[in-house]
Parts: sequence; structure tokens; C-alpha cells
Amino acid sequence: MINSRGIAHSIRSILCTLLLLSCANVSYAVIETYEFSSSSLEQRYRQLSVELRCPKCQNQNIADSNAPIAQDLRKLLYKQLEAGASDEEILDYMVSRYGEFVRYKPRFSGVTLMLWLMPVALLLGAIIILFSVLRGSRKEEAAGGISAEEQRQLDKLLENDT
Repeated sequence: MINSRGIAHSIRSILCTLLLLSCANVSYAVIETYEFSSSSLEQRYRQLSVELRCPKCQNQNIADSNAPIAQDLRKLLYKQLEAGASDEEILDYMVSRYGEFVRYKPRFSGVTLMLWLMPVALLLGAIIILFSVLRGSRKEEAAGGISAEEQRQLDKLLENDT
């Protein structure tokens, strides 16, 4: 027969094994380190990797993403910086390859005009609609009044009832 002490020991063993197996995945995480020729390049790398969006994740920049494409973009960014490319050249290359979406702050251009101006247009539209609704209700209140002749007739009716 199996006693309760043996069952408790088996359960603990299984839980410890599962805990150790779940921690093993963390050891496979890749930590990228690049050796920069100057600290200014490293600073530019950090700034650009935060400014560029991961095309796969869409909600993370390439600095925070572990997606394979983000790793490739970080490697490409490193190589371009070490090759002497300027920030604008790097951003232009990334935009030409992945579209304006790859930037968290898209440039103000004809293509992104709608993106930049839509919030302002929606706000103005809402203000115009609000004004017209409020103005219309005031006109209805003013038009809903009765004329002086109608008021006299109403007063006469009220006097006759009493």
C-alpha cells in the first residue's frame, strides 16, 4: 500500500522537476552584445533601436523585441552604424525596405498627411456638430413659444374655467 507520506514526496518531486524544466528555457535566451568602436555609436544605436518598430510585433521597438526579424534589424543597425552611415541614411533605408510604419514617429509628408491631420479634422468636425445641435435646439425653443394673440385666448379660457 502507498502511504500519504510517499504520495506527498512524489508530488513534491514532480513539482520540483517541473520548476527546474521551466527555468531551463530562460537559459536559452539570447543576449546580444555588440562591441562599438566609440561610445557615441553605442548611444546612437540605443536611440535608433528604440525609435524603430518591429515589423512583426508591431507594438514593440526592435530593442525590446525577441522576434527574429528584430534581431536581424539590430544586427543591420549595428553594421550600418559601424560603416559610418548617418541616422537619416539608416532611417531612410529602413523606411524604404519596411515602409513608414517601421518608425514610431512617422515623418510629415504627403503620404502621412492624413495620419497627422485626422485627429485635428475629427476634433473640428465634432465641435461643428456640437455647435449645430445646440444652435438647433435653441431655435426650436424660440419657435415653440406662442404668439400674443394665442396667449390672450389662453388667458380668457383660464378665466372662464374659474
